Amino acid sequence: MRILKNTVALLIIAAIWTACTGGNSKDKAVSQETAESGDKLLIEKPQLTFGFIKLTDMAPLAIAKELGYFEDEGLFVTIEAQSNWKNVLDRVIDGQLDGSHMLAGQPIAAGAGFGRQAELVTPFSMDLNGNGITVSNEVWAAMKPNVPADADGKPIHPIKADALAPVVKDYKNAGKPFKMGMVFPVSTHNYEIRYWLAAAGINPGFYTAENIQGQVDADVLLSVTPPPQMPATLEAGTIYGYCVGEPWNQQAVFKGIGVPVTTNYDIWKNNPEKVFVMTKKFVEQNPNTAIAVTKALIRAAKWLDTPGNRPKAVGILSMPAYVGADSVVIANSMTGTFEFEKGDKRSMPDFNVFYRYHATYPFYSDGIWFLTQMRRWGQIPESKPADWYHTTIKDIYRPDIWKEAADLLVKEGKIDAADIPDTDGYKPVTSDFIDGTAYDGKDPIGYINSFKIGNKDESL
Repeated sequence: MRILKNTVALLIIAAIWTACTGGNSKDKAVSQETAESGDKLLIEKPQLTFGFIKLTDMAPLAIAKELGYFEDEGLFVTIEAQSNWKNVLDRVIDGQLDGSHMLAGQPIAAGAGFGRQAELVTPFSMDLNGNGITVSNEVWAAMKPNVPADADGKPIHPIKADALAPVVKDYKNAGKPFKMGMVFPVSTHNYEIRYWLAAAGINPGFYTAENIQGQVDADVLLSVTPPPQMPATLEAGTIYGYCVGEPWNQQAVFKGIGVPVTTNYDIWKNNPEKVFVMTKKFVEQNPNTAIAVTKALIRAAKWLDTPGNRPKAVGILSMPAYVGADSVVIANSMTGTFEFEKGDKRSMPDFNVFYRYHATYPFYSDGIWFLTQMRRWGQIPESKPADWYHTTIKDIYRPDIWKEAADLLVKEGKIDAADIPDTDGYKPVTSDFIDGTAYDGKDPIGYINSFKIGNKDESL
C-alpha cells in the first residue's frame, strides 16, 4: 500500500510539474536538474505499449525489455508484433501504441506531405545497415555470367545492378514485366533498391498523383510486400527479387529459393535504417518518459554491439514473441557474417550495427537523405527550397532528447562521454555509395540534381 501511495504521489508531482511548465517543447527541453528526483526521472506514464515488425533490427526493443533496461528506468513495457508498416504508423498516430520500431521514412513522410499526415518525432536511430537485395535462382543464373569473379570463381562483391540490366532487357523484349518487391513506399528498402537500379541505368519508375505505385516509365515494376512474406512471394514467382531486412534474405538462402546479390552496406556504407518513433503530442505530454525510453534503448544498443553478446541476442530474437525465425537463420547475419549463394558465407562485421559509429544518434543529414529520395522519385511532387529540407527534418528528428538521455547515462557511468558525438547534426560529406556519388546533407538541392535518373530541382 505504501508503494502504491508513493507511486501515486510521484505521478501527481510529475503532473503538477508538467502543468506549471506548459509541457515540453523542442526549445524548452527538460533540464536534468529539474527532471531528476534523486537519481531517477519522474515518469509521467510508466505503463507503455510499443510496436514492432518481425525483423532483426527491432533488437534494441527486445533487449531493453529482456535485460530489464526499461524497468531500470521505471518503465513497464509491453511489446507487440504488428502485421505491416501501415498498421504500425496508424496505431502510433491513433494512440493505440505509445511508440514503435518504424521505417525511417515513415515519420519523415508524415511530416513532409506524403501519405497520412501527423506530427511524429524520433529521438533514437535503431541501427545501421541490415538490408539486402535477393533475386530468384532463375534470375541469379542469368545474372551470374555478367558478374566478375575472383581466381577461385567466386563473385566479386559488391555486385552492381549492371549485371541485372541485360536480364531486365531480355524480360522486356519478351514482353514480360520484371517485378521486384520492397516493403513500403517510404521504406529505406524502396530507396535502396531504386538507388541500386538507377546507378546502373535501370529506371525504377516515378510516383505521380495518377500513379501512386511509383511505376511511371519503369523498367522494373516495384510493389509492396510485407517482410515476412517476401520469401514465399519469391518462391511463388509473383516477384523475381526483393529488398528486405533480415532474416528474410538469409531465409531465401536457407530455403534454397533465392540468392542475395548485395547488401545495403554496399549500396551506402553505414546507412541509417530503422528509427524509434513517438508522436509529438506524447513527447510533449510525457517528456521524462521519452527521455527514459531513449536511455533504455541506448543501453540496449550498446549491449548489442558489445563483443560476445550477439549469440545471446540471437536466442532472444528467435523467440516467437519477437522475430520468431530459426536461430540459425538469424545468426547468419547477426553474428558478423552474411551468406550469398548457399555455402558462400562471407565476413561482414558491420552488416548489423546498433551502437558503433554513433548509430543511435538521429542525425539531421540522415533524415534529409530520405527527403531527397522522396523528391527524386516524385513522392514530393514539386521543388522545395533548401531551407525546407532543414526545417522539416528538425521538427521530426530530435537529437535534443537523445542528448538528454545520453548525458544522464554518462553521469550514471553506463556509457562513455566519448560515445556522444560532437556534431551540429550533420555528418561530413560522404561518397560511400555504390556509384561514388557524394552526399552533403547541407546541400540537398545539389544532391538531387546530381543524378542522371530522377527529378531535378530548381535552386529556390
